[in-house]
Amino acid sequence: MNENKYSRFLIGLTIFLSSYILFRSPFEGYITYLVMVIFFPVFISRYGIPKLPLLIFAPLLVSGWINIQIGENEPGLFFKIFIGLFSSVLFYRYVIEAFNFDINDLFRLYIRGALIVSVIGIFQIFSFFIGFGPGYDFGWFLNKWGVSPGGLGIRMNSIFSEPAYFAGVVGPAFFVAIYNLLMKKEAYMTKAQSIVIVAAYLLTFSSLGIISIFVAALLLLLNYGFVRYAILVGPLLFFGYTYAYNNIDEFRDRVDGTVTAFSGEGQIDINEVHGSSFVLYNNYVIAVENFKRNPFFGTGLGSHPLAFEKYSLTNAPGMIDLNFNKADANSMLLRLLSETGLYGVIIMLSFVIYNIVPRNKSANDTNWLVSNGILVVILVYLMRQGHYFINGFPFFLWLYYYVRKYNDWMIENPEEAAIKEAEEKAKLEALQNKEDPHLLPSP
Repeated sequence: MNENKYSRFLIGLTIFLSSYILFRSPFEGYITYLVMVIFFPVFISRYGIPKLPLLIFAPLLVSGWINIQIGENEPGLFFKIFIGLFSSVLFYRYVIEAFNFDINDLFRLYIRGALIVSVIGIFQIFSFFIGFGPGYDFGWFLNKWGVSPGGLGIRMNSIFSEPAYFAGVVGPAFFVAIYNLLMKKEAYMTKAQSIVIVAAYLLTFSSLGIISIFVAALLLLLNYGFVRYAILVGPLLFFGYTYAYNNIDEFRDRVDGTVTAFSGEGQIDINEVHGSSFVLYNNYVIAVENFKRNPFFGTGLGSHPLAFEKYSLTNAPGMIDLNFNKADANSMLLRLLSETGLYGVIIMLSFVIYNIVPRNKSANDTNWLVSNGILVVILVYLMRQGHYFINGFPFFLWLYYYVRKYNDWMIENPEEAAIKEAEEKAKLEALQNKEDPHLLPSP
């Protein structure tokens, strides 16, 4: 392994290895932080400080400081999240530049990682069936990891701390795999590799995974013509939902619990709804109440735990003290509403809508595929994952942004784009011949 490959390996770890922490105090130190320490001096010396992250975070810094002064936030909570999020956003922006803004190269690196964790996940289930403990219980190595019961005895979570994290991170690869199998293509992976991704994904038995499947199917429908393909895919989605609802207890309980909670008009019996559903509804109530009082910039990054203490339904007499997802609101959209108000919500939603590359506006056969694949993880994180920067989430945001930029450039410069496409084809052939044409700054 040369230094270049070491660099690519380390960057890949920041996306896929969140279940191993280096230390727990005074905060949880992830592998990502170590990689940042290694690369930041190199990146800053070579590329300087990009303006876009500064422009986005400046209002959050000012509003956060004001909220600290008026008692709506605490310095420790604010700076922990502000520094972590800003560093992560800045780091992955540098990564994009270090790869010379080569979207295809970056996405291939991601796909390779998704395949590796999927193979590990399938091995995990196989090990469970043959009773090989170290092969399915990775607690001996990953210190923020646990076996998830359910499904086929256990739910596959590979090297992630829980199945939902696997489902979120591998969502874009799953989207591409489904496309390949349905359309008989081999974009970014072979047919066999696509089957591996899909098989591993289904073994998570994760409600977030099931949501991702429906989001992926909907995006494919929208890109290929909703009316034309809904006749075929619509029944598949219906029967898929019906099967999941009738055969996966975890999924059925969460659906029923969510419906009960959000239709209860404030009268919720915690004993009658699934715990996860109550957690989501409780954080919805908290976020809305906090937003009503602080609509423009929220109460600052990291402040949701304080809002939780004020507005949680569990504060009522006789209620069980359920404080799960107290820090992240169980949904990024709810957390943004609570901590950043209209400023954060409008920026995020505008970002998602403006940067989407639909198939009918894609300059080639893959730009829309990468864009919509990444949109899967963005949408499910907005719905059911509230951590701003775990599992390299800013990496997906930057890739989503630069896919749209690259697509616009291709449309505006067709001749240069044709040359670029030819170079990409030659690079892919070189990769298939096990040559390494990439140049990535090494630490």
